[in-house]
Amino acid sequence: MTSAVIAKRYARALFFVAKESGKLESFGGVLKEIAGFLAKNPDVELALISPVYPMDLKQEIVNQFIGAYKIEDVLANFLRLLVDRRRIQNFSQICQAFGELVDEETGVVRAVVKTVVPMSGELQQKFAKILAKVSGKQVVLELQEDPSIIGGVVTSIGDMVWDGSIRSQLQGFRESIERGDLG
Repeated sequence: MTSAVIAKRYARALFFVAKESGKLESFGGVLKEIAGFLAKNPDVELALISPVYPMDLKQEIVNQFIGAYKIEDVLANFLRLLVDRRRIQNFSQICQAFGELVDEETGVVRAVVKTVVPMSGELQQKFAKILAKVSGKQVVLELQEDPSIIGGVVTSIGDMVWDGSIRSQLQGFRESIERGDLG
């Protein structure tokens, strides 16, 4: 079974429990905090994943998380289960899949917006409003700076991509010239 399938299975199980208890947002927030901590502290993540370290040490590390983040019982048991079943290496994928399920449930889509320079707050709001009309859902922008696009904007929501970059326009001109279509 691939890690993406495993992650989706665990995320779906946690999602249903969180939804039943009305704690989608709080669970999502705690998962993001822990994922952020693990990303900043790869040694801790390695200790949880490595077969070299005994299970009781791994459980102690998880118990430290539980105490530090004041994690409630359901989520605490979920984290312990991931360690017991040696699925903690899928934690970041599980968090991502959980977030996607929450977004779907709440009618939110994430749009990745690439520009050369940072967008102003006003332009971000206008852009989000336009994308909300196009998608029919609430849009959360994930802004990225990419100097390779030269100028303009490249936006993607799911598998839809709108490429208004100067790089793509120049590429189009180049292809037209090579085909001899200019005239």
